[in-house]
Amino acid sequence: MTPVISKEELSEYLAEVFPQVWSQFEIMEMDGRHTVMKLKVNDRHIRPGGTVSGPAMFGLADVSAYVATLAVVGRKALAVTTNCSIDFMRKPEAGKDLIAHAELLKHGKALTVTDVRLRSEGSEELVARASLTYSVPPVKS
Repeated sequence: MTPVISKEELSEYLAEVFPQVWSQFEIMEMDGRHTVMKLKVNDRHIRPGGTVSGPAMFGLADVSAYVATLAVVGRKALAVTTNCSIDFMRKPEAGKDLIAHAELLKHGKALTVTDVRLRSEGSEELVARASLTYSVPPVKS
């Protein structure tokens, strides 16, 4: 699949519609099938025990699936998460950003399905894996 919007245009759009959180994320790569995202981990993402919190990891997985979806459908503010299943596998490495590798598995008329794998930056070990389904607004005729 070919992206219908560039990485730069999508970053600008997300900064516009999600100014309260977008600065925490970065689109590193995006080709219409694969998306690589970064969560810039800081103190707000750390939970007791010195690890990245589950909600922060879920947020990265969700944003990555959203970006993967918007890459092929364009600026659709009403594309929404309809399902998510996430497995937390191991504690992320302290002091490291998190990297998400998202693969768009299905792009249908009404739904997209994305697989997301999270790792600590520089590590090959998975810290979490998620499957997300997004509902896409219908094309008006």
